[in-house]
Amino acid sequence: MADEYIVEMRHITKRFPGILANDDVSVGIKKGEIFAFLGENGAGKSTLMSILFGMYECDEGEIFVRGQKAALSSSSDAAALNIGMVHQHFKLAPSYTIAENIILGMEPVKKFLGVFPWVDIKKASRRIKELSYSYGLEVDPDVRIEQVNVSVRQRVEILKMLYRNAEILIFDEPTAVLTPQEIEFLLKIMKELRDKGKTIILITHKLEEIKKIADRCAILRRGKLIKVLNVADTSTQKMANLMVGREVSFTREKKPPNFRDVVLEVEELTVRNEWRFEVVKDVSFSIRGGEIFAIAGVSGNGQVELADAIAGLVKSSQGRIRLKGKDITAACIRERVEAGLAYIPEDRQKYGLILDFTLQDNLAIKRYYLPPFSLKGVLNDGGFRDFADSLILRYDIRSGQGGKTIARSMSGGNQQKAIVAREISLDADLLIFVQPTRGLDIGAIENIQKQILEERDRGKAILLISLELDEVMSLADTIGVIYNGELQNIASADTLTTNEVGEYMMGAGSKKTAS
Repeated sequence: MADEYIVEMRHITKRFPGILANDDVSVGIKKGEIFAFLGENGAGKSTLMSILFGMYECDEGEIFVRGQKAALSSSSDAAALNIGMVHQHFKLAPSYTIAENIILGMEPVKKFLGVFPWVDIKKASRRIKELSYSYGLEVDPDVRIEQVNVSVRQRVEILKMLYRNAEILIFDEPTAVLTPQEIEFLLKIMKELRDKGKTIILITHKLEEIKKIADRCAILRRGKLIKVLNVADTSTQKMANLMVGREVSFTREKKPPNFRDVVLEVEELTVRNEWRFEVVKDVSFSIRGGEIFAIAGVSGNGQVELADAIAGLVKSSQGRIRLKGKDITAACIRERVEAGLAYIPEDRQKYGLILDFTLQDNLAIKRYYLPPFSLKGVLNDGGFRDFADSLILRYDIRSGQGGKTIARSMSGGNQQKAIVAREISLDADLLIFVQPTRGLDIGAIENIQKQILEERDRGKAILLISLELDEVMSLADTIGVIYNGELQNIASADTLTTNEVGEYMMGAGSKKTAS
């Protein structure tokens, strides 16, 4: 039986302080298949594959590659066995070119005059171009990483593996930061890689992606292997239930809206980027208490800059922002928070958390100077601890050492849960959610969307910005569609179809607004 597997992991156990990440996991992966690991945030998927890639050593168990027992104590050991990995958070040097990033660690060296070594970057660039075109991953080897977008950076990570002749390719949450169009392209590339003889291991919590491309999937829950399934024979509902350990609902119960007074007014707002280009153009809208106002649009059409301007992360070049009648256009971030604004940003690691702080410090970061966190100017550790314990329990934030866990060590999904928990706990009148469920598993998505609806039913004004059109259509009371920095249409959600919203997102509809 073992002979049919290109990779076999037997009785793998891995412990970290306060958490059993993998608990006696045994699984075999066949050559030339797309094998998916499915599980909630913190289920142990990434840890298991990090062991296979040599980043961690297992406490118990054995790994066999092509039938031979493997000693994997570093990524170099994995590379020697033709194993490559694309990490959820890319491992690239921003100031280096694409070619320099790809060849780093295995540079083609020549000797000038037979004595002086130098790197033959031209030779490397030629090979990278050939590789990129043969796999449909076209890149310019001479461009610096800091000059390219997320999807190109992911192509670079894949090319790094191919340049090293990897036959076993591990993808860790590869679509977490991609747009729907970029996701479709990546899934196509993964199929082509499989068709060319590569073995693909996909770590994900997205059921629809598994249904589209995976041959088999292993479901992990709290570190344990629950089941290995043939994807073609299994419904998404069954996979979701096994993953979460209960019946999961794909629909949201939504009460009729009870609109209250206007909370947020945005008038003729214009925002310029660092190159002085207008990315938000003369945008006006208002949000009432008890209303979810969703902005739909293709990524890169100004929706994130609009949210950042309202939250105070960037300055607007013209226009007015009023919160409960108070002009906050020139207010600093703390003043906006104290006026009743909460913000879940798109980039959780850059703007949402201080990664080297503990979880409990991050959860209190917007109120640390107030009781019970601070008493007469002295920080009160007990206040931080008790507050963190309550949010960890309510929002199911998986953290090995509770509130003392360093934020950087948590999974991306649990980092997102922490940010959402902190911002909702502010009890603000206006909550801005930018991609609130990005990177979350189906159970966490269900919980976060319930929380958004509960806040709306409590009379809060909610600005929702999401690239997931299904999320917009299921949660919104009012939808504004943005294209090229302009709001094309504002209308009640129950008067719009998905197709109509899609047309406006592509700039095909005629511009109009409604109250």
